[in-house]
Amino acid sequence: QVQLVESGGGLVQAGGSLRVSCLASGRSFSNYDMGWFRQAPGNEREFVASIRWIGSSTYYADSVKGRFTISRDNGKNTVYLQMNSLKPEDTGVYFCAARPGIRYAGTSASRPQTYDGWGQGTQVTVSS
Repeated sequence: QVQLVESGGGLVQAGGSLRVSCLASGRSFSNYDMGWFRQAPGNEREFVASIRWIGSSTYYADSVKGRFTISRDNGKNTVYLQMNSLKPEDTGVYFCAARPGIRYAGTSASRPQTYDGWGQGTQVTVSS
């Protein structure tokens, strides 16, 4: 199983940008679909973005389309989430997640229960 460590969270003003990163260790990173989820206090964990293990197809929640970009660098075992035009409602703990790509080929990448590796999360706070 892959181990994940997020970094790069912080406090930013509305309209600003932030990039969070997730470093993976363990088994072959390139074989994993990677996802970003977030959770605000009192809310359920929600899907933000994902990137497939093969072809690097990307998917985004409607709330972040056009503002966030997910990418991966298999040589560095790292997945990134570039967040632009941030809004106060983007505030939350951002979690990186991994799942074996071939097992879930053709299935939705937005369901958190399909991911079996999670990081500890990094806090992102957007002030108005």
